[in-house]
Amino acid sequence: MATTVHIPKTLLAAVDRRAQALRISRNRLIVKALEREIADGENWSSGFFEQLSVVDKATARAVDELLTAARALRTSKAPRSLVQR
Repeated sequence: MATTVHIPKTLLAAVDRRAQALRISRNRLIVKALEREIADGENWSSGFFEQLSVVDKATARAVDELLTAARALRTSKAPRSLVQR
């Protein structure tokens, strides 16, 4: 499937040099890099996300204080609700 991605000129030049050194197309190099990145992101340790959902009372209190302070300082528009319901 065709798509458009905007890549800074310096990065694109480096991609072209690397692809040429590997004797593959720019497209193939980018696809391989994306495949590698996606595969690496799937290697989360067991229970990683569950551990993030456990919050002690002191941390919860600190977050509440931070949100209260941030909401008090907002002036351009109403604050968004950060609580999922």
